[in-house]
Amino acid sequence: MQKFTLKINGQSHEVEADPQMPLLWVLRDRLGMTGSKFGCGIGVCGACTVRMDGSVTRSCVFPVAACTDRDIRTIEGLSEDISHPVQQAWIAEQVPQCGYCQSGMIMAAVALLEETPEPTDAQIDATMTNLCRCGTYPRVRKAIHRAARMMAQA
Repeated sequence: MQKFTLKINGQSHEVEADPQMPLLWVLRDRLGMTGSKFGCGIGVCGACTVRMDGSVTRSCVFPVAACTDRDIRTIEGLSEDISHPVQQAWIAEQVPQCGYCQSGMIMAAVALLEETPEPTDAQIDATMTNLCRCGTYPRVRKAIHRAARMMAQA
């Protein structure tokens, strides 16, 4: 076990963990941040998606030892009151069904819109690689377009 200082959602957190422990388990089990979900454990499904230094990161395969001196942003840090335009668009378009993949989807959508403020359907389809067992992909696309309009007006 080692001690690590992580910057998560703008705050510094001290944790003790095995250096190879995935960031996902540090977030969930050590810090109580349960918004990021465990899905596949191999970085494919995207339920565990967080942002690290602005990039989409699958936290289930990212060891905590590689997280120091990085800026980590989780769904808990997106907004305190669900006021982020992507969250608002998700609600307006009724994207979630079971909801399990939604935190990862939202974090990936935020990254997409920060890099591409007016994405095309093709760009959304190519970038949003998160899996949704409920198949809400058309709603995800609509919500991303809505969020893009909301962000452009702000």
